[in-house]
Amino acid sequence: MLHPPTLDKLQQLRLSGMHKALREQLDLPEIEDLSFEERLGLLADRELTEREDRRLQSRLRQAKLRQNACLEDIDYRAPRGLDKALITQLSTGQWIRDGLNAILVGPTGVGKTWIGCALAQHACRQGYTVRYLRLPRLFEELRLAHADGRFPKLMNTLAKTDLLLLDDWGLATLDTEARRDLLELLDDRHGQRSTLVTSQLPVDHWHEIIGDPTLADAILDRLVHNAYRITLKGESMRKRKAKKLTAAATSE
Repeated sequence: MLHPPTLDKLQQLRLSGMHKALREQLDLPEIEDLSFEERLGLLADRELTEREDRRLQSRLRQAKLRQNACLEDIDYRAPRGLDKALITQLSTGQWIRDGLNAILVGPTGVGKTWIGCALAQHACRQGYTVRYLRLPRLFEELRLAHADGRFPKLMNTLAKTDLLLLDDWGLATLDTEARRDLLELLDDRHGQRSTLVTSQLPVDHWHEIIGDPTLADAILDRLVHNAYRITLKGESMRKRKAKKLTAAATSE
């Protein structure tokens, strides 16, 4: 039987997975039927699993996703033009490895943010770093970073993030500083990192929202021309759920 000092040493070495697995083995009489290598293999597997889980939880915290969504829960029955084959293709993560982008457009309530967060969460599970930001919040953070001297560090962090999810694109026309910062960010990421954008506006209207024709051409060239596009349509999912709840309450 293993002695408590060995368990203490595993804790001191911060091998919490092996520590837990070893305690469990001590309570299993049949574990003696396994060889030393088999038991050691089980301990190592547990340690690796727990370490990967901690890394995943860290990536999810850093991502700050707005919705707790996952691809497995996507509702393809709703008539909103969602292409299951394309979602399946994106779920492989090859587009992120290739540094490509994705664009989700459609009216309010059809699930753009939810699907975007589901793709982002899946990327976290695949080992990629992710950050969610509403576009107005991004520009606010960049303005503050300009003022307090953090701008280079913040831009470097955003530029190196594997998948940047920019939500609510196009709610307002961009000012000069926002256009300049956005171009710099997308230029740093172009072909190296992936950007996922959600917007109520069709892509054809993005040029006028950006404002300056020359900068708009440069920004869209880096964002749109190497992007997968998902165009959603139909009734708001929130309205559909509200109707179902009302119908259920009426029938009771």
